[in-house]
Amino acid sequence: MSVTRRSLLAAGGIAFSGALGALFTSAGAGRAADSPPTRGYGPLVPDPRGLLDLPAGFAYRVLSRAGDPLRSGGGTVPANCDGMAAFGAGRGRVRLVRNHENRATATLRVPAVAGLTYDPGALGGCTVLELDATGAVTGERVALAGTAVNCAGGRTPWNTWLSCEETEDRAGTTGYTRDHGHVFEVDPADPHRSGAVPLTAMGRFAHEAVAVDPYRGIVYETEDAFIEPFGLFYRFLPARPLGGPGSLRAGGALEALRVPGLADLSVVDEPGARFPVEWVPVPDPAAARTPIRFQDFGKGGITHAQKLEGCYWGGTGVHFVSSYARSLEGAGADHHGQVWFYDPVRAQLRLDVLFGPATDVALPGDSPDNICLAPDGGLMVCEDGGGAQYVFGVTIGGEVYPVARNAQDIGRPGAPEWGEFAGVTFSPDGRTMYVNAYAPGTTFAVTGPWH
Repeated sequence: MSVTRRSLLAAGGIAFSGALGALFTSAGAGRAADSPPTRGYGPLVPDPRGLLDLPAGFAYRVLSRAGDPLRSGGGTVPANCDGMAAFGAGRGRVRLVRNHENRATATLRVPAVAGLTYDPGALGGCTVLELDATGAVTGERVALAGTAVNCAGGRTPWNTWLSCEETEDRAGTTGYTRDHGHVFEVDPADPHRSGAVPLTAMGRFAHEAVAVDPYRGIVYETEDAFIEPFGLFYRFLPARPLGGPGSLRAGGALEALRVPGLADLSVVDEPGARFPVEWVPVPDPAAARTPIRFQDFGKGGITHAQKLEGCYWGGTGVHFVSSYARSLEGAGADHHGQVWFYDPVRAQLRLDVLFGPATDVALPGDSPDNICLAPDGGLMVCEDGGGAQYVFGVTIGGEVYPVARNAQDIGRPGAPEWGEFAGVTFSPDGRTMYVNAYAPGTTFAVTGPWH
């Protein structure tokens, strides 16, 4: 069993070291979940309602649940709640913008709304929840419809949300009338101002998440491809960097990361390893004939990575997650995840964290996915794997502790197949953690004695 003790994660100017790598091993995860940690909030208390287990002193409120009526407008709350971000709306109010990763088989679609629908044949999109200063839901409406497999995304410095389609399906397949695999900008305050316009220059591929450089305006993008050849890490150079809402429609140049001599990032297993980086123009960002990851990048090829997931800006660079490689056909390694850091000033890539591998993937700590910064400078990590699903916290010293467990998915008959957590984010004042249970689709607000 591999337990990394020299992992280092710099985020927001704060260094993480020590036990962080133990989270994604069977031993480390077992300690984190089943015994009182030296940091954090203590063991999780079973929820008598059978929804969300939390430490003593914490409470949750169900803000929204798939199948319930939308509070503003017709239709019902869509299924498959995924990526999410919280935006301040003044006077203590919050707007939560939430993705719905609906495929063509989804039973609870995002309702089609005039002016906000890209493709009437697609069932995904985004909804926005309006919360008052007490945390109560005062409104819930569609912000984007007619998109497909809206997985994660990222916020912009001008307070809009970039929603990512994790698909490459073309018009004429699965009932779609338009090509998919795009990024869409969503204005939580006024969705009709942003509309349903694909940002085609940012590439057509299985998008996962994005992060915007707040100093230069460059947009970094991850591709969640788990079939060989695996996905790429991209940067988009906007024609109007930091231009505000709608500026990304002006186009720009799409490039893919190349590490000379390294065809697959997953084979790197030494935290702290550093590599010089090159950026190569993408031949055909629209993937009109060939998916981007199959395209010819010329001499030197291109660098692939397996299941690229979360992507966020922290401090002086961008962090991105490679979820796992343990069971992927063609994988060059056996691990439960990596966290990489790209320094744009030095044009240098660094492996900060190596997770696992574990000997029992049913134990907590199977595959990191969405990650956000916590108010104390630590991390919150959503788990997306087998067995019971957790949100873990990681202190600035690298100690791991449980924050929440999806009580809807603990060995019960009929438990959902995909009970993962997603979209973890905090209110602007840091007093409330919002998180989604993917299935059954539920959005929670968690309050308590946050340190």
